[in-house]
Amino acid sequence: MIWNEARECISRDELMELQGRCLVKLVNTMYYNVEYYRKKMQKEGLEPGDIKGIDDLYKLPFTTQEDLRNNSPYNILAVPKSEIIRYQATSETTGEGKMVGYTRNDIEIWSECVARCIYMAGLNRNDTIQVAYNYGLFTGGIGAHYGVEKVGASVVPISLCNTNKMLKLMQNLEVTGIMCTPSYLMHVSDEIAGCGDKIKLKVAICGSESWPDEMRVEIENKLGIKAFDIYGMTEIAGPGVAGDCEYHAGMHIQEDFFISEVIDTETLEKVPDGVEGELVFTTLLKEGTPLIRYRSNDISSITHEKCQCGRTFARIDKPYRKTDDMFVVRGVSVYPQKIAAAFDKIEYENVRFMLKAERIKGIDELKLLIEFERDYNFAEHKDIESLFEDAKTAIKKSAGVIPQIEVVPAGSIKLGSNKKIVVIDSRKYN
Repeated sequence: MIWNEARECISRDELMELQGRCLVKLVNTMYYNVEYYRKKMQKEGLEPGDIKGIDDLYKLPFTTQEDLRNNSPYNILAVPKSEIIRYQATSETTGEGKMVGYTRNDIEIWSECVARCIYMAGLNRNDTIQVAYNYGLFTGGIGAHYGVEKVGASVVPISLCNTNKMLKLMQNLEVTGIMCTPSYLMHVSDEIAGCGDKIKLKVAICGSESWPDEMRVEIENKLGIKAFDIYGMTEIAGPGVAGDCEYHAGMHIQEDFFISEVIDTETLEKVPDGVEGELVFTTLLKEGTPLIRYRSNDISSITHEKCQCGRTFARIDKPYRKTDDMFVVRGVSVYPQKIAAAFDKIEYENVRFMLKAERIKGIDELKLLIEFERDYNFAEHKDIESLFEDAKTAIKKSAGVIPQIEVVPAGSIKLGSNKKIVVIDSRKYN
């Protein structure tokens, strides 16, 4: 199903012309309303008149995450504060979060984007959709919520709650779709599967985390449903920037709202289709916090070929890693996000983990630190060796190496909310 066929199936020529018009207007807005970006353009010797269409995009300077951190929230606004009806913030594990403002029209565009993704997954106004993302400054819950309402479906704003309550609502309200993180769905999959025919679930739309296709297939087989990916960033528009259709051949970017590029992280030049690089986005119609050539730090590739579903929008591969968190230990690339996803499957309570890269006497070592809570009763837990094996296996599968294991005192490991493991590189490079 296609929510907005006139836009999602637009010809590439019409799309380029539309993007060009919007870009010219956006550059004028940014130059005259946003001081930090005006200074960036002036530094490059650029004025609004130098940008005449989409072919001039490459002339414009990039917007970096540091730009947003240094100028958030008010110095990045392109409209008066009186026009901002909501603030949202990024959920980061490193550095300070970035706060962005949304106007009423920004919320409408965001809702439209999510509605398209819901239709891509085969859901419509006749469905009841449970939103199990967190609500708050994080964009997941509220973005999904408005998208469900946009398509006219019934929304169950359950957010995060205990599993029994979730299952009861899922049965009583005959929920047919769920929007949540893939790790959460895996966590409750046994309970959902155990309810049998009492559960009417048929579709899951999962985002906010990187998850491989193998995990999607596992969810589908275990629950007898179809699972789809959804991508977004708080800075750009929350979930809905891109979505997965039934062919799972990449996520369709909403190109009438966003220009997407993939650049080489070293040369900063655009790379050809199919080549991995950093995703860069330009928000064509965003009013509150518009962004030009925003470097996402997400690594992916892009294709502009028309999809079998009929949509003409470009598609991106799942971004499995970021430009700033991958590190190498003895020639092995370690991706913290993949490790975190693997540890989400380890079901031990009152235990914390840290994977730490160290350089000892000139040799790189990878250690897995395990912390038990102070009141952990070792006498009652005879599965410590199983825990060690499960942890080593998770690292081996996700990073290709087996770390040394070390038990550390309670209080040694500091984790962010809803995380089981922290991955750090403590080696010195200077």
